[in-house]
Amino acid sequence: MSLLIRSSYVSHFTLFQPKNSKSSSSSFTNQISFVSSFNHKPFVNLVYKKNPIMQSVSSPSSSMTVKSSLIDPDGGELVELVVPESEIGAKKSESETMPKVKLTKIDLEWVHVISEGWASPLKGFMREDEYLQSLHFNSLRLKDGTFVNMSLPIVLAIDDETKEQIGLSQNVALVSPQGDIIGSLRSVEIYKHNKEERIARTWGTTSPGLPYVEEYIAPSGNWLIGGDLEVFNPIKYNDGLDHYRLSPKQLRKEFDKRQADAVFAFQLRNPVHNGHALLMNDTRKRLLEMGYKNPILLLHPLGGFTKADDVPLDVRMEQHSKVLEDGVLDPETTIVSIFPSPMHYAGPTEVQWHAKARINAGANFYIVGRDPAGMGHPTEKRDLYDPDHGKKVLSMAPGLEKLNILPFRVAAYDTIEKKMAFFDPSRAKEFLFISGTKMRTYARTGENPPDGFMCPSGWNVLVKYYESLQESEESSKQQAVASA
Repeated sequence: MSLLIRSSYVSHFTLFQPKNSKSSSSSFTNQISFVSSFNHKPFVNLVYKKNPIMQSVSSPSSSMTVKSSLIDPDGGELVELVVPESEIGAKKSESETMPKVKLTKIDLEWVHVISEGWASPLKGFMREDEYLQSLHFNSLRLKDGTFVNMSLPIVLAIDDETKEQIGLSQNVALVSPQGDIIGSLRSVEIYKHNKEERIARTWGTTSPGLPYVEEYIAPSGNWLIGGDLEVFNPIKYNDGLDHYRLSPKQLRKEFDKRQADAVFAFQLRNPVHNGHALLMNDTRKRLLEMGYKNPILLLHPLGGFTKADDVPLDVRMEQHSKVLEDGVLDPETTIVSIFPSPMHYAGPTEVQWHAKARINAGANFYIVGRDPAGMGHPTEKRDLYDPDHGKKVLSMAPGLEKLNILPFRVAAYDTIEKKMAFFDPSRAKEFLFISGTKMRTYARTGENPPDGFMCPSGWNVLVKYYESLQESEESSKQQAVASA
């Protein structure tokens, strides 16, 4: 057993080696050095309060049975909002008589997120008090006085006509983009949608060109409707990828089935290159050195809305499968699953949401890198966010204390060793940084990246995608000329 003291008034922590510890002093020193390199909440929940809090921490190698799912979901209970099968008929019949709210594709993605419990303890689209707390405090206060992180408003917009049709009705039916009633909102509340305030506080700018804003917020209605969500069936997309869309409940069961004693989540919206793999494999190695017996990687690509120049989900999933087939990542210790959330590109604000959702899925470690959830400034030639702020914000964010944040070391292409390696500042000129944009440019132009950058079969997936894209563009041009 180890003890940790943490106070908001001190900038360091102290670990006490147990007197009866069986581990050697060198082993314990290695533990300290690894903990320090990650620099955030190893093994324990750090509570930021005036007075130092002493917490007891069980070693992962103790006789106690450790299950990854024992990291509690926010609010203590995983929210599941799918109507029991025995009630579906009656609920559907009732919904036919309700005023209707037509959902966009992104609205449906949020219904998916809420209904499976990714946003626990949220039980529906936000009412005004929840919206204001999320927008201004990045958190929600629960009835018992505790806080959970909730950095992004999860809201449903409606227009003036829909608001008028709803009138004084307490419940509304939700209609999918295909025209099917897929659920309902109950005990609804309608309130003003101040788009400028929402955009400014979420992104820190109202500059034109923010992808999520232009796709979703700008054309949306002037009102928001909140209420308790019910869905009649689990959300499916019938795109050949639904078997990858494991809910938080399903993931927790899978972690327990594999007897994971640590789960480290890695989110990405780009194809996996060997630098990513180096970081993930190195993280597992270090967790093993710390005493964990079976750390499991949750490779968790974002599957909702992404901007137009990002690689589509189906192509990314095919590329990820090649990475596992080629043994770049170990299929025995890796779970690949789709995270259904839409992407905001809102930097430090959004990365809190990404981390919080993984708590609800049962992950107790979260890997964060440079400029998470960031993008280039839409009107200026610079990053929209400081690339170091995401990991710094995660280390301080209210409501994320029980999640261990793992800031990873910078990986780049070593031109001497001809492989991806951790960046060595003393040999800076011998390293090549290949951004996601540069990677996509290579594939689009047919130029091969340096040997060792990505597994060949994974790279071929990208090349074929961009070749098909160019063929489609050429065909469209020819049709346009022919019809002119």
